[in-house]
Amino acid sequence: MSFADLGLSDELLRAVEASGYSDPTPIQAAAIPSVLMMRDLIGIAQTGTGKTASFVLPMIDILAQGRSRARMPRSLILEPTRELAAQVAENFEKYGVNHKLSMALLIGGVQMGDQVKALEKGVDVLIATPGRLMDLFQRGKILLTGCELLVIDEADRMLDMGFIPDIEEICTKLPKTRQTLLFSATMPPPIKKLADRFLSNPKQIEVSRPASTNLNITQKLVPVRADRKREVLRTLLTRDDVKTAIIFCNRKTTVRELNKSLRRYGFKSGEIHGDMEQPQRLAELALFKSGEINILVASDVAARGLDIKGVSHVYNFDAPWHPDDYVHRIGRTGRAGATGSAYTFVTADDAENIENIEKLTGQTIPREEVSIDAAPPAREEAPREERPRRGRRDTAEARPTREERAPRDDRAPRSARPARDERPVREERPVRADREPRRDDRRSRNGYDDGPDVGWNGPIPSFLDIKLGA
Repeated sequence: MSFADLGLSDELLRAVEASGYSDPTPIQAAAIPSVLMMRDLIGIAQTGTGKTASFVLPMIDILAQGRSRARMPRSLILEPTRELAAQVAENFEKYGVNHKLSMALLIGGVQMGDQVKALEKGVDVLIATPGRLMDLFQRGKILLTGCELLVIDEADRMLDMGFIPDIEEICTKLPKTRQTLLFSATMPPPIKKLADRFLSNPKQIEVSRPASTNLNITQKLVPVRADRKREVLRTLLTRDDVKTAIIFCNRKTTVRELNKSLRRYGFKSGEIHGDMEQPQRLAELALFKSGEINILVASDVAARGLDIKGVSHVYNFDAPWHPDDYVHRIGRTGRAGATGSAYTFVTADDAENIENIEKLTGQTIPREEVSIDAAPPAREEAPREERPRRGRRDTAEARPTREERAPRDDRAPRSARPARDERPVREERPVRADREPRRDDRRSRNGYDDGPDVGWNGPIPSFLDIKLGA
């Protein structure tokens, strides 16, 4: 089956062919005809199977007819993170090159003024995160009464991030007669309840077992002590043919510290986490996609939906706390039919997490012992005692020793100097005749002759003129 068999327009087929795709993935082949028939849809598929194109492509053809109105978007796509929203926007620009569709991206971390201006001009496609959308809606900058098509992407991630109440409120603001598409890698009970409430007789498409992992990914568990993780990671990065890799950590502080460590050892690495501003995160992703850095240390903000071609390895520096996150993390490799490798570091405290992961995926992940003796010393940084000191004009090796220093011409050697008792006595300086007398020999600053300074038992100052006794 080809894309031409799915009922897409000729303009869209040319854009797909120019992007380098010829055959649809299973989720695309099953979802696109149903979306074009204006049916509600529930799509369940493992990450990396092409869910984004399965709703972007038919939406472009559906929205090709009609016109947009100010502050009233014709369609809405909800994404859990800024990166996913920006990625969907890139897909619309790529596949909609032959269509004149307007688009707006509503995400946090950027100025709101430009987004409001885009809404006032009218947009056909609105891609937003729930937080920023609700903010603009409450300010009266956007109306949802003209939205004819709603897409809820990565619904299970929305659940993990606590966006389900926001999504429920957004759905109540939309017209009841609309088309709703829901995509998720897993289908927990809260998502099933959401689908039953807001979707009308949906067609459910499931191209893989829920929470299953990609068969093209070679998975390994690496037992390691917590204090040896960095050494084992450097060993694996050097041993394997790592073209591009993503390293996942559970904490933002671990992301920052690990990235600094890798850069000190000569690796071309970058970082991305939730504490970074949106321009910084997009800049790091751009460097990673362009190949200027080939290792990206990330928190779970990059675990969902980021489509970066050519990621050969994924390393779970920390075993994920939630088993669903494991499926999404390793799904960053082995995409679009390619093969990949995923390593998860396991400490003694991770036994329960690994048990939950294996229970969810229905498979036993093989273990691999890694010897750190294979780590090459060439990439290690110079020891601290060998580094030149900062802020000094010369290094320790360049400074002459005390014996090497030449004696000053106008100074006799130490051995030729006279002994201390043989040195001439310094003459006493004569007392100046015009020198003022000491404090006790002259008037005080207040002009009265109070005599010498005294304490509590001393004489009474004359200016007080106090008479004692009867």
